[in-house]
Order: sequence, then structure tokens, then C-alpha cells
Amino acid sequence: MAESAACPAFQLGRPRYDQTSFLGRLRHFIDIIDPSTLFVSEKKLKECIKILDDYKHGTLPPGVSADQLWEAQKIKQAIIHPDTGEKIFMPFRMSGYVPFGTPIVIGLLLPNQTVMSTIIWQPTPTSKFLQGYVGAVTSAVSIAVGLNVLIQKANKLSPSTRMIIQRFVPFPAVASANICNVALMRHNELSEGIDVLDNNGTVVGSSKIAARHAIMETAFTRVVLPMPIFVLPPIIMSYLERLRFLQRNRRLLLPIHSVVCLVTFGLSLPVAISLFPQMSQIEVSRLEPEIAMATDCSVLTYNKGL
Repeated sequence: MAESAACPAFQLGRPRYDQTSFLGRLRHFIDIIDPSTLFVSEKKLKECIKILDDYKHGTLPPGVSADQLWEAQKIKQAIIHPDTGEKIFMPFRMSGYVPFGTPIVIGLLLPNQTVMSTIIWQPTPTSKFLQGYVGAVTSAVSIAVGLNVLIQKANKLSPSTRMIIQRFVPFPAVASANICNVALMRHNELSEGIDVLDNNGTVVGSSKIAARHAIMETAFTRVVLPMPIFVLPPIIMSYLERLRFLQRNRRLLLPIHSVVCLVTFGLSLPVAISLFPQMSQIEVSRLEPEIAMATDCSVLTYNKGL
């Protein structure tokens, strides 16, 4: 198999792009959330799995390029659960995050929200971890409803100003829900720690300090993620709604609003999750003494999660 600058040599189970740079992580996650993998046929999926199995066992037929192997791995990782080996239900795939999440974003950003519509448009559970879901939705609904009530009671604000401010309510609601969700879903890690690995990928020990770093990085990512989604569309729409064309064709507002949300959502997701490496590094001197004594490495690696 020939290696080129555009297509690096294939490595089974490894990312195609350099994970030490933001651009490399961005290209990696754009691949992961690629919605085209939602339309891969069963036949194509089986072909991809077979190619990867052939590569693993050294029986790859001649003529298969590195690019074909990377594409096969991308499709398999997008569809097949790494632990169970079963197909992941479409809405729960990373590639389904934007297509299936956009209707909720549009609903949350609709103008003239009532208390009931604010509650209705909160996302339904997509996880078996009910505690994290209940805590997240409770915090989101409480903040969203509370802010909406305060805005409605702000008599000094004009109706147009009130409506513009109301459009930004989903951001603090969703951001707080995301932080709450991370804290509730991963609180055990704070008491039990997470695995830290040496240069050879060997587990050195379990670190509570690394767990704290991982959760903080994930929580920060979850705050950045909804920022452009819930801040940019209201700003863009408040400008577009003043255009004479849209004032004469009010029925086009919802489709245009939907497209703005979809584009913003699709661009912000890979940017947010690319801020930190999936496998982050931490100096041994910052970890627990027992871990420092168990290794000669100066830096260890941990999986921060998404």
C-alpha cells in the first residue's frame, strides 16, 4: 500500500489525523459526526468489517488502498458499538447528533416561548442513566422558566427587546444542564479515579486528580458547545427579520431559521469537542504520590471522555 501526504499509512484502531493539534482533532471529529454514515447500507457495512478483519489477520487482498481502509474504519466506528459489537441506534450515534438534535434546537430557539413550550422542548432521555437526565432537565427547565418569568415581568423592557432577550434564555439553561449532567453521570470518578496510562499504554494506577481534570475539561466543552448554537442564531435572525423580503414573506422565517440552526449546530459541534485531546496528558508531579512512585514516566495519559 502506497503512503501519500494526503493519506497516511493505515493504523488499525488509531485516528487518521494528528491528535496533538487542534486542526487534526477537528478533522478527526468531522469524520466522526459525518451524517453520511447514517445512510450506509448493510451490505457496505459488512464489506467494511470484512476489509478490516482481513487487514487484522494479514489476509488483505492486493489493491486495497490506505484510503479505503481509513474509510472502512470510519464507517465501522460510526455504526458499531466498540464494546458490544452491535449496531448503535441512529439517534444515539455521534453522526446522528446534529440531524436528530437540530429539531430540539429549533424548538428551543422559537420566538415567543411560553412556560409550557419551554418545558416541552427539553430533550427526552437518550441514556439509561436516569439520574443524570433528571438532574440536567430539572436544572434546564428551572433556569429557563425562571428567566422567562423574570423577562415577562420586566415592565421597563419594550416588547421587541423582551423578545430578543428571551431568545438567549436557552443558552444558560442548556449550559447549566450540560454541566449538571456531566457532574451527575461521572461523580463516581471523583471518588474512584480514572485510569492513567504510561507511554506503552499500560495502566499505572487510578487517579482522582486526573478524573477532576477530565471532568472539568468535559464540562467546559459542554458549555462551549451550546454557545454558538444558542447565541448566533438569535443574532442572525434578529437581523434577517428586518429585511423587507422576509417581512413580506413571513412563512419563510421558520425554514430560514431551521437552516441557520442546522449550519450553526453542525459547525459548532466538531469545534467544541476538538478543544481538548480525547487522550489528554498530565504531568506525574501533579498526580497522587503513589502514582508518581509507580512509574518512571514524567507524563501520563488519561481518557477525558466526551
